[in-house]
Amino acid sequence: MKSIPALDASLKMSLSQAQPVFWVNPNKLNTQEALKSLSTKALPTLSDIQLADERLRRFAPLLAQLFPETQATMGVIESKIKRVEQLQLGVIPFIGGRIIGDWWTKLDSHLDIAGSIKARGGVYEVLLFAEKLALENGLLNSEHDYTQFNHPTFKAIFGQYNILVGSTGNLGLSIGIISRAIGFNVTVHMSNDAKPWKIALLKEKGATVVLHDSDYSKAVEEGRAAALNDPFAYFIDDENSVHLFTGYAVAALRLKTQLADEGILVDDEHPLFVYLPCGVGGAPGGVAYGLKLIFEDSVKIFFAEPTHAPCMLLGMASGLHSKIAVEDIGIELMTEADGLAVGRPSGFVGEIMMPLIDGIYTVEDHTMLWLLHLLSVTDKIELEPSALAGFYGPIQLFYTKSGFEYLLGEGLLEKMQNATHLSWATGGGLVPKAIMDDFKKAGASIKIEF
Repeated sequence: MKSIPALDASLKMSLSQAQPVFWVNPNKLNTQEALKSLSTKALPTLSDIQLADERLRRFAPLLAQLFPETQATMGVIESKIKRVEQLQLGVIPFIGGRIIGDWWTKLDSHLDIAGSIKARGGVYEVLLFAEKLALENGLLNSEHDYTQFNHPTFKAIFGQYNILVGSTGNLGLSIGIISRAIGFNVTVHMSNDAKPWKIALLKEKGATVVLHDSDYSKAVEEGRAAALNDPFAYFIDDENSVHLFTGYAVAALRLKTQLADEGILVDDEHPLFVYLPCGVGGAPGGVAYGLKLIFEDSVKIFFAEPTHAPCMLLGMASGLHSKIAVEDIGIELMTEADGLAVGRPSGFVGEIMMPLIDGIYTVEDHTMLWLLHLLSVTDKIELEPSALAGFYGPIQLFYTKSGFEYLLGEGLLEKMQNATHLSWATGGGLVPKAIMDDFKKAGASIKIEF
């Protein structure tokens, strides 16, 4: 185990022993100060995110043509928000008290095309690259009709290119499915945490899958290396891509509209608490950044990680970001939450999030499985284990010493009656029924104690 002077000894011990922790970010600034401190970085502006939203809407008729399941939304890839009132009641006997405020979920778990939060960012970057190629080759004869991307002339150009990505599963599914649908070749480098059913589905869609007997970081490294000397290769970098980051941030624009449609106020007296499961950091980072641009200090953001893969927490708390991995403090990278099974965080995202987010908490696998079962019973929502990390946040906030002290220190206790909690459901829509049944059975057998 490495000596890390900047890491609090008590926190290091808790992390290394895989104990759940609730870490309050001491580096957080108010939003305007935070954005000013990040002004030297090449980050998307709110205008850039709005342009990304417009681009996705231009492609919507094409997506409705390629993916019949998107026809109900006319090709717009977006998920609903839903109040989880029964879960809010259901946890009371276990935690010995209430979650104060209204509890909702954002169902990115059921986004069309890829069934996870990765559908938004992954699809966006592939479509952005396709648009770039079409413009460079003089193929776009109308900026109003993007169904022309389904024409053989376009596919002949796209078929010369190979999209590469490293993934534990969900990003690979997103990139693989959309790339093959519009005519690209695609190679997904997958880590040893990848679920067999995700590998099988990718192959079924026509993707080439390269399996590595190593973790996520190595899979990304191999994908990046494979693209280096190939002029017809395009590598989608989950660790550093500004395009992915921008695509994920589009969710914030759409959430603003959804909250308004539900009559949910977000302001200083009506705080919004958002709980985002975090792996390498790209998707939650993009969403969090977009939310901060829109809601500023009225939104409080917490990332959620497995106790056996707390890479973003370790990177931020130590200040080392991608220069440290969970293995460096003796953690064995092993979790049922495959989408979060990452040992080394994105330095790009960690540095951006450092002044923006309120904190990070960790959750044990058996708690995620227990919540999976409970949510399926109370509100009839079925998610994969990693998505349940976002549902532990309100419990941690109210029923841990650190969480309560955070509320007290921020002057939030008296505002909680007006608060909205939003647990981001990040994946699960494509999980085969038999596997989902096994998850629920495992969760039902767990005797939970808080």
